[in-house]
Amino acid sequence: MPKTTVALAELTDWFHRLPGIGAKSAQRLAYHVLTLPRDTAQGFADAILAAHDKIHRCPVCCDFTDSEQCAVCAAPSRDHTLLCVVETPRDVLALERTGEYGGVYHVLHGAIAPLAGVRPEDLTTKELLARLADGTVREVIMATNPTVEGEATAMYLSRLIKPLGVRVSRLAYGIPVGATLEYADEVTLLRALEGRGEM
Repeated sequence: MPKTTVALAELTDWFHRLPGIGAKSAQRLAYHVLTLPRDTAQGFADAILAAHDKIHRCPVCCDFTDSEQCAVCAAPSRDHTLLCVVETPRDVLALERTGEYGGVYHVLHGAIAPLAGVRPEDLTTKELLARLADGTVREVIMATNPTVEGEATAMYLSRLIKPLGVRVSRLAYGIPVGATLEYADEVTLLRALEGRGEM
């Protein structure tokens, strides 16, 4: 079996570390990068570094932004009394695609998963509770994924939030168990939002 160069093997390894990229896909991407003109490859590398340098967590909702606050938190037209809790920034994009949700978000950046070593304090739980302290939020929609981890996270947060006098609801189960919000279509997400129930 022929060996690749050290530089190509290292590039392949970096692609392979990305989520959802298997060994063959990583190799294909690495070979593709080698066919790019140098200025295109430089632009790709620069875009990665620029994203790392300029994008940070919104101090309010913990979503990714390159501004002081994300566009949703900064918009006075959004309903700031309605807060949707999601696991990842990709979930915000998925819900925004429906065009039907007018509230604001809170991004946990994960879900409680004891076997994987993810504890409540590893999420943005503290920031979420701080947002609820001023009494602006009237309802929290738990939009964690319908997985074992997502359900455990929703239940844990619900127990913390209910004593604060805030209504806690859960997305309806239009989303199949084991699926993630990122891959759900707009109609399924819309029905899940409309059919949410109190926890």
